[in-house]
Amino acid sequence: MSEHYYTRRPTAEHDRKTVEAVLRGRSYIFMTDAGVFSRDGVDFGTRLLIEHVALPEDARVLDMGCGWGPIGISLSRLVPRGSVTMADVNERAIELARENARRNGAGQIEIVQSDLFDGLAGCSFTHIVTNPPIRAGKQIVHRLFEQAADHLEDGGELWIVIQKKQGAPSAKRKLESIYADVREVARDKGYSVICARKSG
Repeated sequence: MSEHYYTRRPTAEHDRKTVEAVLRGRSYIFMTDAGVFSRDGVDFGTRLLIEHVALPEDARVLDMGCGWGPIGISLSRLVPRGSVTMADVNERAIELARENARRNGAGQIEIVQSDLFDGLAGCSFTHIVTNPPIRAGKQIVHRLFEQAADHLEDGGELWIVIQKKQGAPSAKRKLESIYADVREVARDKGYSVICARKSG
């Protein structure tokens, strides 16, 4: 594959597909396509992250690198008095996320095309949740961690999932250099769910 999902305009020929998933006890039907991350269904790491994220009902959540939307759409059910913003650089992913939010009745979601936080100037959140774009390279992933801290309220939390063989130890060290408290919340099949809390 000559390009990866971390690109603004995928050139892969469209190949739309319907996938089903049960996330935190609810059933969803999603539309996916070629040129987006995990187009065959919800990958194990994303599923592990969704199942372990803890959110208060009034959380203001950002799903960074939302892809076709499973994280933001499923977590929106947990924040009836809050809000969810979903962002991705990939135009095709953004179109799918909008379609999937409508398809699954997820109402209080804002969906924004953004290269990391470039399109989110002035926005702040209580929680940022991400399955970071590992294929984009360590520099991009570490920049995401740094910029997330600038967009979190004091005491806010960044939740990530990362595989050990894809750099979980160095990711954890990077997070510990930025955030006040970093803890591993879950580990399964080589994946770690990590919560990093900003001081305040």
